[in-house]
Amino acid sequence: MNEPFQFEKMENPEWELIGGGIHDFNTQQAGNDSGKTLCFVVRNPEGQMIGGVIGETYWNWLYISLMWIKEEYRGQGLGQRLLALAEEEGQKRGAEHAYLDTLSFQAPEFYKKYGWRVFGELPNFPGPHTRYFMIKDF
Repeated sequence: MNEPFQFEKMENPEWELIGGGIHDFNTQQAGNDSGKTLCFVVRNPEGQMIGGVIGETYWNWLYISLMWIKEEYRGQGLGQRLLALAEEEGQKRGAEHAYLDTLSFQAPEFYKKYGWRVFGELPNFPGPHTRYFMIKDF
């Protein structure tokens, strides 16, 4: 059978074409998402970056993509402050809800302490661990 289409493996994804295409489709279906990234970092007294949070807002949601604190600085309230800053910024931008995912060996109990709840789980991701999907309403 002679197939007119060609499939090709790409080492570097074509984000502009594929991402732009899905963005346009989503906008047609759900309206402009007003998407905007956010990032807060924390520095130690010497000015070294020791952690941060990266996320984005779109439609009326905040998504926390990454959050991390250097191990020796954990337990001092820095993560709590970063999370609060991200949530506050999300709310300023109109977010009424937030979501994230975390692994069982990362921080599900940390997020639960600040009002997040689990809405989905992937067991054995990886091995004996679980990937948790969490949500929070503002």
